[in-house]
Amino acid sequence: MLAGPSGAGKSRLAQRLEDRFGWPTLRLDDFYRDGDEPGLPLIHEGANAGLVDWDHPGTWHCEDAEAALLELCRTGATDVPVYSISESRRTGAQRLDIGDAAVFCAEGIFAPDVVRACREAGVLEAAYCVTQHRAVTFWRRLSRDLREHRKPPLVLMRRGLALARAQRDVVRRAVDAGCRVATGDKAFTEIVAAHAGDRQPGKRGLAH
Repeated sequence: MLAGPSGAGKSRLAQRLEDRFGWPTLRLDDFYRDGDEPGLPLIHEGANAGLVDWDHPGTWHCEDAEAALLELCRTGATDVPVYSISESRRTGAQRLDIGDAAVFCAEGIFAPDVVRACREAGVLEAAYCVTQHRAVTFWRRLSRDLREHRKPPLVLMRRGLALARAQRDVVRRAVDAGCRVATGDKAFTEIVAAHAGDRQPGKRGLAH
């Protein structure tokens, strides 16, 4: 399980693990709620006040994500949504089949919310909170969001500054859920060392 601040390198680490071991990735951010759903939490202060607070767990379908995780572990396949962050809505669905993979990764900013359920179900191998210096995270996140046109530039800049200030709280929340704090490079090194021989199909489980 890969948790951590937006822009910290979760997706990059998941891709490195897929390249190394062939582990598929479940993108937990695809379980966001649509932007026109009633009752979405709003930002109450600062320059972005009044906009939807997409960094609040209330904007995310936790139960759907949890069900998908556990179904992947039980059966090796599940239906997952396709979500457009720039449009703030689901645009379709797809079948995720992990085949003979012994392990798969799940990554997203709300990953801490499903760590306990996966641990209690006996399918969680490990959980990491991927972190970088907040200035590095800020720049990577802003560059990515601007490149992908996720939201208007001014909104992204203001959001980025707010998230930089809140990064310690994000990390603390992940630690409280049982995640190990590490940079992407350090986590990759530890995982490779622990799974150096894991290239053959085996028991399914939810990985780092």
